[in-house]
Amino acid sequence: MSGELSNIIIWAENKPGVFFRILWLFRRKQFNIESATVGHSETPGISRFTITVYGHHEQITNMVKQVRKLVNVVKAESLQSEMLVLRELALMKVAVKNVREKSNILRVIEHFRGRCINMAKNSLIIEVTGDENKIDAFYENMKDFVMLEFVRTGRTALFK
Repeated sequence: MSGELSNIIIWAENKPGVFFRILWLFRRKQFNIESATVGHSETPGISRFTITVYGHHEQITNMVKQVRKLVNVVKAESLQSEMLVLRELALMKVAVKNVREKSNILRVIEHFRGRCINMAKNSLIIEVTGDENKIDAFYENMKDFVMLEFVRTGRTALFK
């Protein structure tokens, strides 16, 4: 689906099957979800979803209206990125051959204000948080090393 990248924030009761129903609706409307994060919110019993999709304004508006109709959904909004503070978390496991390579890796981590959260004899696990551009740039800078694993969360957001 073409269009612009949109952020849909959904508050829903934390009950079994709610996430499935929300995702099923996106699938039925033929949206490809770029990222989806969900977790507990500041309100007990309510989960907050941040779903990122490509779509035209009318498509997104209609999708939000459909989501609002779902049982257990308390609130749903589509918001421009400028109205939000957006972050991602990335974890990367990198092979380390020698002390010099380890030093070079730690220099890259420091440049991106990341953290080494696990240091084994032959590998490091790195944590970096930031916007998508920062995570992409970090990934590109780490291509010179042997990446064993890489995972990123996708967008999570708060109102400014």
